[in-house]
Amino acid sequence: MSELISLCGLGVGTSARVAEVAGERAMRRRLMDMGLIPGTRVTCVAASPAGDPSAYLIRGAVVALRGRDAEGIRVEPAAEPCPVLAGEGSQWA
Repeated sequence: MSELISLCGLGVGTSARVAEVAGERAMRRRLMDMGLIPGTRVTCVAASPAGDPSAYLIRGAVVALRGRDAEGIRVEPAAEPCPVLAGEGSQWA
């Protein structure tokens, strides 16, 4: 098992699996309702020019999260590439 990092530390094009979701109760609930639960694969697909917010592919949907909201999400970087980003003709490639 590799070391856990914060979701906001994930580079563009990098995938990870959610290990835990922490933070303010209302935001934690909102994130979990979007499908950010332990085991979920997340891929950073874009970052704004200023670096905040970043866009993440979560269960087939692209969601923009501010750094302060992504900070409480701990992830384990995935060794395998994201199949959506690696696929032929992908809009993300």
